[in-house]
Amino acid sequence: MSNYNNFSHFYDVLTFDVNYKKRAKYIISLFKKFHKEPTLLLDLACGTGGFSAEFAKSGIDVIGVDKSEGMLSVAQEKNLRLKKKVLYLCQSAEELDLYGTVDGAVCCLDSINHITESEALSEVFKKVALFLEPECLFIFDVNTLYKHKEILGNNSYKMRKKGINCSWINKYNDEDKTVEIELEFSFKTSLFKRGYSTEKIIEKAYDDEELKELLNKAGFEVLAVYGEMTEIPPKPDSQRNIYVCKKRKIDNGKTN
Repeated sequence: MSNYNNFSHFYDVLTFDVNYKKRAKYIISLFKKFHKEPTLLLDLACGTGGFSAEFAKSGIDVIGVDKSEGMLSVAQEKNLRLKKKVLYLCQSAEELDLYGTVDGAVCCLDSINHITESEALSEVFKKVALFLEPECLFIFDVNTLYKHKEILGNNSYKMRKKGINCSWINKYNDEDKTVEIELEFSFKTSLFKRGYSTEKIIEKAYDDEELKELLNKAGFEVLAVYGEMTEIPPKPDSQRNIYVCKKRKIDNGKTN
């Protein structure tokens, strides 16, 4: 799983089309539909804090966790403009260690796919369950196998935004359902002047059955699976699916 330290300088520029406000509002609506709006929310793999900031603006106390110091540095800059500050922690998802429990958790923009080993993902789910209060919700999204095979595949893309050129080259491995993404950046801006940078990322597509099995072992019940930004079941060509999970109630030290 990449640390994104190089990518952190360009992440917000190249994800300009992500409507964080709209997506955060959608996620909050799911919390309200299935349980309640959280008062203290874990934003796991928070990146540059786009979602953390929006949740904080809505009045929620937020803990943002990411393993990339570079990403968190950008997030902290955004924090300066917020009335309600986000608490940011530099931790990997597998080594999550909070000061107490939260009553809601999210993991957005296919961060789950960047955990490429089932054992590691199982540990992540267990860590989230450990710090989530019983009967509270964990909501996350994943890129689908369809997107990995048909959209990312072995394709390449080029993007240019605000003086930054990005070359995006994918290599799909059908055997383990992973996509290796090579990013190359060249730039000439007032901030960076001239330069060149690279980043390599690997994503893994997990099928629904495996995700539900890992979640069940971690103490979660899957309440719903939706197509992206909807409240209807995913279609065969869904590119990103949303999982709404509830931590099972604890009885005598065991989850029901």
